[in-house]
Amino acid sequence: MIYKYDFLIIGSGVAGMSYALKVARAHKGKICLICKTTLEEANTNFAQGGIASVTNVIVDDFEKHIEDTIIAGDYISDRAAVEQVVRMAPAQIRELVDWGVNFDRKEDGEFDLHREGGHSEFRILHHADDTGAEIQRGLIEAVRSNPDIEVKENHFAVEIITQHHLGIEVTRRTPDIECYGAYVLNPDTGKVDTYLSKVTLMCTGGCGAVYQTTTNPIIATGDGEAMVYRAKGTVADMEFVQFHPTALYHPGETHPAYLITEAMRGYGGILRLPNGETFMEKYDERLSLAPRDIVARAIDKEMKIHGLDHVCLDVTHKDAEETRHHFPNIYQKCLSIGIDITKDYIPVRPAAHYMCGGIKVDLNGCSSIKRLYALGECSCTGLHGGNRLASNSLIEAVVYAETASRHSLEHIDEYDFNTMVPEWNDEGTLSNEEKVLITQSVHEVGQIMANYVGIVRSDLRLMRAWRRLDVLYEETEALFKHVYASRDICELRNMINVGYLITRWAIERKECRGLHFTTDYPHHAYDKM
Repeated sequence: MIYKYDFLIIGSGVAGMSYALKVARAHKGKICLICKTTLEEANTNFAQGGIASVTNVIVDDFEKHIEDTIIAGDYISDRAAVEQVVRMAPAQIRELVDWGVNFDRKEDGEFDLHREGGHSEFRILHHADDTGAEIQRGLIEAVRSNPDIEVKENHFAVEIITQHHLGIEVTRRTPDIECYGAYVLNPDTGKVDTYLSKVTLMCTGGCGAVYQTTTNPIIATGDGEAMVYRAKGTVADMEFVQFHPTALYHPGETHPAYLITEAMRGYGGILRLPNGETFMEKYDERLSLAPRDIVARAIDKEMKIHGLDHVCLDVTHKDAEETRHHFPNIYQKCLSIGIDITKDYIPVRPAAHYMCGGIKVDLNGCSSIKRLYALGECSCTGLHGGNRLASNSLIEAVVYAETASRHSLEHIDEYDFNTMVPEWNDEGTLSNEEKVLITQSVHEVGQIMANYVGIVRSDLRLMRAWRRLDVLYEETEALFKHVYASRDICELRNMINVGYLITRWAIERKECRGLHFTTDYPHHAYDKM
């Protein structure tokens, strides 16, 4: 089948849905939102802490938020991107509220603001401890009630379409690569359909599932980064994988590992060893409120020193009723496994959480491929630099949805559908034996990335990962050529591609910077580590 849409949006988190709602207001064409599973299942839905914006202008201002972001990013953030996000944030918060998103407020009606690690002021808007789910809920209701947005759930984008599919050689030096849409797998027919578009948006979220333990849902396999890289688009900063310091330690629950929000440390939670000793004073004067990269490395080191599989987060000194009020979902989750957080320590350990790099884009969300935009976690705007400041990701997605919608609406009339695109070649077979090969390879990718490309790296570990991934790549590409396109094998291809990119970028950075910590190139800022 061949479909035609003016705006093709691949991904349904806060970035994809915000963009869809913004362009729908202009009534300038058909909009299609491709959703890998359901609208409800996205990384956005798992974001507990909140969304950062300067709203209390009595004590806070843009310059403070800008400075906090640049410091957390280890001074390699793109200042233009930082300023754009911070200065446009309040207007986008108002729009989220207009779309029906509820943020917690105090009795006087003002926003109830939290403070998180790396922030100098209280500027985190939240909805209890499930802010991402509330934003997702509000956006889903707005999208589903908009007749101009067609939603296709359980559809999987296999590849984006460029001149390559017309038989034209495309390399990384080709200056005018164009995107004409995407090949999309239909779950009902098992066929790959052709979706032609004037503008394509890549909003596929993160890639935490390439690691053995992650706070991301299992669908976060780096599909956008992988598809754009295979299409010879530019990616950047892939070495900067953020590990959240405090995922709930519950053996067997790894995809996703349950997140213990950073707001709990902002609330006064203290990191301790299981015997009650504190340790963050050895690593940073900000103690438990240090940025995530520092806290994650500190926990990793303490676990190795003491032979532990976790450390602990302590909120037992806080008022029990207040704790239950602020963190109802965390309270219930821990209670379900026998932990009363008002009386007991919470067992925590780091888990892969967020990709700071991705598809390189400009201030309008434009990628290096014409007519292709990238928003949200799959993009690299330059905002995060070497390390993401807590709660900056959701606001980044909404701000770039705004700039990308403006830019694409200005240029949509310049584009047309490319009707020369051939349909997908769907020859192949898939046996149960081949399914086993795919499943086993997925496990191998997770183990390779966790063991060799984790919080602490070395040249020896990275080169071992490179060689192991290369073997998996050759095996998987050979298999892909002989089977029907299925979500399983496409996700595996994407995971291997993304694992390769993280490893390659890590090998090329010959220093410790932000989230990239290597024992071969020590950095004065981390000598105590």
